[in-house]
Amino acid sequence: MTIATDGAVPPAGTAPTPSRPGTSRRRRNVPTSPARQKLISVASVVGGLLIWELLGRFVVSNSLFLATPLQAMAELARMTASGELQYHVWVSGQEFIYGFLIASIAGIAIGLAMASSRAANAALGPWVAGLYATPIIAIAPLVILWAGIGIWSKVIVVISVVIFPVIINTEAGIRSTDKALVEAIRSFGASRTQLFTKVMLPSALPFILAGLRLGIGRGLIGVVVGELFGARAGVGFVILQSAEVFNMPRLFAGVAVLAAAGIALMALCRAAETKLVPWNRS
Repeated sequence: MTIATDGAVPPAGTAPTPSRPGTSRRRRNVPTSPARQKLISVASVVGGLLIWELLGRFVVSNSLFLATPLQAMAELARMTASGELQYHVWVSGQEFIYGFLIASIAGIAIGLAMASSRAANAALGPWVAGLYATPIIAIAPLVILWAGIGIWSKVIVVISVVIFPVIINTEAGIRSTDKALVEAIRSFGASRTQLFTKVMLPSALPFILAGLRLGIGRGLIGVVVGELFGARAGVGFVILQSAEVFNMPRLFAGVAVLAAAGIALMALCRAAETKLVPWNRS
């Protein structure tokens, strides 16, 4: 006979109710709703800007060393009113878009070739590994010297920093395809084209999109690096010009534009990933 914990005797034939150890754990791990996630993101940004503002006003009060968010916003408003900001953003935007598109297309193609052919992997692998480890700060002056200070020198710099994450992720995505799934579709008589389009490419798509997300941040850095070494316009040119005369509000205004562009492009890439690979949603 089983004795209850409070001293009462349970009725005859009554089995104790089994506990469910995973229930409380599942309740604690309930995913956060999208609205709550957005609220957390906004609160994080606002809180960080508020701390920055307080530091700039009461801790580092000299604007020669640190500009507050309000000072940067005032400078952004002034540059927008004069039309200066739109011109610099347009120049840097062209450099980024051209370089990012060319690097994405070329990187996916090279990654597919390296994953599909051992000869291509052996021929291109050392170049990819070596150039990926080369610091862009070392080759940017040479690119500016060879291609001039026009737009295409910056496009080349952007390509050189974006293409390698795309190549590596594309190759890793193709190689991570489930071998059992490949053998199953081959047993049904699928052609090489069907095998690639129905199995390998969908399997590699999350990896490719992850490489593109990495390329966004590296591409924005490439734009700034290219404009630091030789430019007549652009956000990087604004940052360099402001640093030379210690105009911190203008410098932080340029940095804020780059940060906003990165956030917007990352959000756009995540939205595209949600549409293209819904099966990969957590």
